[in-house]
Amino acid sequence: MMIGPLDEYPIHQTPQPMARVGTSDRNFYDRSYFNACDRDGGTFLVAGLGVYPNLGVTDAFATVRRGDQQRAVRFSDALAQRSLDTRVGGFRLEVVEPLHKIRVVCEHDDLSFDLMWESTFPIAQEQPHTILTGLNKTMMDAQRFTQVGTWSGTLAVDGTDYAVDPAVWTGTRDRSWGIRPVGDPDPVGRGADEPSEGFWWLYLPLGFDEFSVLVVIQEEPNGFRTINDATRTWKDGRVEQLGWPRVHLTYQPGTRIPTTVRLELTTPDGKPLELEAEAGAFVALNVGCGYGGDPEWLHGQWKGRNWSESSCYDLTDPAIAARVAFGVIDHVGKARCGDAEGWGLFEHASLGRHDPTGFADWGSVSP
Repeated sequence: MMIGPLDEYPIHQTPQPMARVGTSDRNFYDRSYFNACDRDGGTFLVAGLGVYPNLGVTDAFATVRRGDQQRAVRFSDALAQRSLDTRVGGFRLEVVEPLHKIRVVCEHDDLSFDLMWESTFPIAQEQPHTILTGLNKTMMDAQRFTQVGTWSGTLAVDGTDYAVDPAVWTGTRDRSWGIRPVGDPDPVGRGADEPSEGFWWLYLPLGFDEFSVLVVIQEEPNGFRTINDATRTWKDGRVEQLGWPRVHLTYQPGTRIPTTVRLELTTPDGKPLELEAEAGAFVALNVGCGYGGDPEWLHGQWKGRNWSESSCYDLTDPAIAARVAFGVIDHVGKARCGDAEGWGLFEHASLGRHDPTGFADWGSVSP
């Protein structure tokens, strides 16, 4: 039986029950992502939940970085009838007020929290994310929105309790759905002989007192920009486009881990606007979080029913540190835009060749 609880609501997009999505692509996904930081850089939390209707899987993760330790817990299960009750294992989301308040709960002996997200600015709808491989196959075709806000509630990590005060704890969230690589990899076929030369990505959702800024930039190895999204959203909902950002990144010597980024933006009236962000504590998304390159677990991967796992990673371990370089890295971002100071997410990935940076291949690092 395909009819489920969601079919009671007038939200259909195709002549199918809501249990079926509008494509048979195995890589269809629908995911929520959250991050939270205490501004001093001492504690950084990243969490998310996704459903994969064409794989019959739902899963979630939460990870907390403290010092050089990254604690991660994961949950996965068979996807049952889709409904407004969004949970898997000890992880659940409650939409208290759409686009404004979300409750996020994780229950595990090693990592638990009961947190309320509250937005400080309206959502920023991102440009569509589309990537075709060299074989003309759709690798990504997704819609996303992001938002800046604050957190309140409680957090416990390995026996240490934290009070999460919204005057101190800030963060960003995003929602995305569509097609992206999930679950076990597709057969490589021709791609094994003609692999990608690289991937370059910069994602900056940042909040200030009077406005939020979103910058999303994706480039091919030769520097051709396939996503150029730079907007400023004011509290009254006004949205300004900020032109074609010129990016100036600095890295830790001998790595591709960023330290700062400076962007030259342009306001709608043609005036220059400078944005700077400093990279603080980071979470490696391919270390226990299930994002691309994680050798232990990937989003949408079938792990059996009622599966859960907990791991603690030492980021000074050479084997773990080597893995970090080949995935997306989320940093706490302390930012300045004009005279305004703010906080948010500084997310970056530089994999393989990127001509504008001077990285010639997968082994290249900053001098």
